[in-house]
Amino acid sequence: MDSNEDYLSVNRQHWDSAVAAHLKSDFYNVKGFLSGTCCLNSIELDLLGDVSSLRILHLQCHFGLDTLSLARRGAEVTGVDFSPEAIAAARKLSAQAGVPAEFICCNLYDLPKHLDVQFDVVFTSYGTIGWLPNLDAWAGVIDRFLAPGGRFVMADFHPFVWTFDPNLTQLTYDYFNTGPIVEHEEGSYADREAQISGSNITWNHPLSETLGSLLKKGLTISRFEEYDYSPYPCFPNLRQDGPGVFRFRNVKQRVPVVFGLVCTKFA
Repeated sequence: MDSNEDYLSVNRQHWDSAVAAHLKSDFYNVKGFLSGTCCLNSIELDLLGDVSSLRILHLQCHFGLDTLSLARRGAEVTGVDFSPEAIAAARKLSAQAGVPAEFICCNLYDLPKHLDVQFDVVFTSYGTIGWLPNLDAWAGVIDRFLAPGGRFVMADFHPFVWTFDPNLTQLTYDYFNTGPIVEHEEGSYADREAQISGSNITWNHPLSETLGSLLKKGLTISRFEEYDYSPYPCFPNLRQDGPGVFRFRNVKQRVPVVFGLVCTKFA
């Protein structure tokens, strides 16, 4: 793409168009959330620990189900996403559920223009950094909003997963970041039959790039985990091996599907 604005425009349109289908999908189970279901998985709950009374910044929050689930657990939460449709839905869900949270609509890299406060925890999860071209700038945003002694907590799909074709049947993409990947998508990971059609632009970031960007900002890695399953059936060719446990159907060996990370800011 010729500029950052090009990828932002394409991806914003992609995410705006997905909101309506995601809100009514079984995958997101909004009805369950409004009835009191927690949308957070055991992986991130374990990484986060007790969040009661903590100030949490949730980056790339989509329409806020995880943000509001954190608020239900006693945290004071601010969610950030660049999709106006998603943020409008998040604010509506906050009101419907009676769960207070602040939501900011902006490009992640522009967040310092919209917010001037530090947090005990910065949190992000599942399908996030692949939409960002520059992880050094991403890590700078995390460092900017972490209070001294604060923690960055992340759960996301392992970069090994993104080397496969969309059906998870063969190696197709470089593990390392070789530039933008432009693809056309029909449907959505939340509903493959949804009437959604369009392009998106992503980047593959190896673990060395993710961890290195945080280390360069002086953050200390206090925990790193790898998991051989996804908590979501969001890819084709996954088999369910238990509640919230989905593994590659076509791979007999144990392979990394998700990673978890906790970093601490000591200065």
